[in-house]
Amino acid sequence: MKVFLTELHYKKDFTFLEGFAAGLAYIILALPSLLYLCAVKTRNFLYKKNILKTYRPHTYTISVGNLTTGGTGKTPITAEIANYFSKKGDYPAILSRGYGGKLPNKEVNIVSDGMSINFGAQEAGDEPVWLAKHCPKTAVLTCASRVKAAKFAKNTLHCTKLILDDGFQHQKLGRDLNIVVVDSEKQFSNGCVLPLGALREPVSEIKRADRIIVVNKNFNDKKAKTFARFLKKKYSIPSFVCTMLPDEVYDIKNTDLSIDDTQPVIAFSAIAQPEQFYKYLRRYDVLATKDFPDHHIYTKQDIEELRALMKQYDAKYMITTEKDAVKLREIIDKDGEIFALKLKPVLDLKGLLDE
Repeated sequence: MKVFLTELHYKKDFTFLEGFAAGLAYIILALPSLLYLCAVKTRNFLYKKNILKTYRPHTYTISVGNLTTGGTGKTPITAEIANYFSKKGDYPAILSRGYGGKLPNKEVNIVSDGMSINFGAQEAGDEPVWLAKHCPKTAVLTCASRVKAAKFAKNTLHCTKLILDDGFQHQKLGRDLNIVVVDSEKQFSNGCVLPLGALREPVSEIKRADRIIVVNKNFNDKKAKTFARFLKKKYSIPSFVCTMLPDEVYDIKNTDLSIDDTQPVIAFSAIAQPEQFYKYLRRYDVLATKDFPDHHIYTKQDIEELRALMKQYDAKYMITTEKDAVKLREIIDKDGEIFALKLKPVLDLKGLLDE
């Protein structure tokens, strides 16, 4: 069902010629999508007219978000922004909802204070823990209330910059810089809002953004640059291209280990757009792939199934994403088996964050 809906979300034309199932899905999902659209437009109107109030934390605040559901590359961009500020002497805080974690999120959870990491991925969620590991001088907080988290970061931790992770729709917390991240390939899905399309709100709401980042996940950035120029011209918003480059592959238990890219491997992931990840592995001899649901919590049984798949294809290693690695590191019992691919974002941070 998830695969079918994903395919439906990124179809550009709805016709019964594509199959009875697609036509039926359109009929079933059109009404909920219309109701969702009305709710989103009403909510945005109330914020615009200041009927719904926005809290201003009086600390420089950046939101990194998107218009579609998952998979655009927000998390590594958020990490790059946090590290940019920490290198300048700031003490930033990343505010996350902590999706997928088991911690109660009515109160603020300090995943990291910038010096020590207090929770694992199964407790706090994969993305907050990944951010904590990759932003060593940044506080990472999870809470359902971004306002409560912002107050805690400012008043208790005395953070000097606030970065709202996945916050474009979260208008209750004010921001000084509103960044929208767009996938150069998937773009705005089929142009429809949930559940008929992948949009969280209409494309026209991109006008609330101060910056647009077009993420290029291919080895040629021509399409991404063309799309960024189009968005800049259409919406009069500064637009940047961020290219995700495959970097090193490291063992998730022993980072000193590496693998020979001529060895046969299997690849697996639990992310929103696994096909993009597998494209990054083109220099490896990938014999098979396995997808898990986004934010999947791995079990020992999953590991055994992956080992069986590796044995079936006579592969020597397994490769996964860094987001998956933070969850797997807690449950695997040996090194030299599962490796993670590190991605390196290439982005003009100075131009993006010029205050």
